[in-house]
Amino acid sequence: MERVIIKTPLGNTLIEGDHLGVSSISTKNISEEISTKIPNVLAEAVKQLQEYFDGSRKKFTFPIHLKGTEFQKKVWKSLLEIPFGKTTSYLEQSKKIGNTKAIRAIASANGKNPLSIVVPCHRVIGSDGSLTGFASGLWRKKWLLEHESPSPQQKLF
Repeated sequence: MERVIIKTPLGNTLIEGDHLGVSSISTKNISEEISTKIPNVLAEAVKQLQEYFDGSRKKFTFPIHLKGTEFQKKVWKSLLEIPFGKTTSYLEQSKKIGNTKAIRAIASANGKNPLSIVVPCHRVIGSDGSLTGFASGLWRKKWLLEHESPSPQQKLF
């Protein structure tokens, strides 16, 4: 397993993966130093994340390798269908998966998403529009949503 730590607007970000793809991206309390060398297997992920943060990328194309239960993988794959700049609710996500009684289980799976940003669990909000739950902290969720959908005033500059 290769790893690299890069600086992002969300703080130091840890990226891990191997020849099968990127398996983890985390921004939560990464206090380790920024990496001076980027492993070849992670170079494309680093490049695309930097493009995302500078506003020139809306879709990720590097290989990912999701590790979790079959249910978690199903939930995470449904997150990949949420378009850039759009949000959905946990209820809508549960309808899409086909089990409206599984809202809590879906929310729990979202919270265990190992590929923050790329598998966009930040795009799932409460039915009332509230910013509910985000493993890396609500301020990061708010930042990501604003980054993906700036107000019209921000777009003018």
